[in-house]
Amino acid sequence: MASFGEIEKARKLLGLGEAASLKDIKTAYRNLARRYHPDKASENESEQEMMREINRAYELLEEYCKKYKYSFTKKAFARAYPQEAYIEWWFENWRM
Repeated sequence: MASFGEIEKARKLLGLGEAASLKDIKTAYRNLARRYHPDKASENESEQEMMREINRAYELLEEYCKKYKYSFTKKAFARAYPQEAYIEWWFENWRM
């Protein structure tokens, strides 16, 4: 499972707000995929890497939305993935 930071990056990569629906996610993905798809874009390595990142972002957000409906906030992440949220909190707040 991804961390909250990865989900935030994915949301920003697709240009989505904190309350995006699954339909919004699919629309944003399709628009970016159309622009960076290897068949339509040049064979530039950076564009191929961008397409890989877009695919990964879409997969993360789709999985997250199926687990918890359409809210990309820290509280929603903690409700959807309590164990991962606790581990992140522990690493952020742990001091020697």
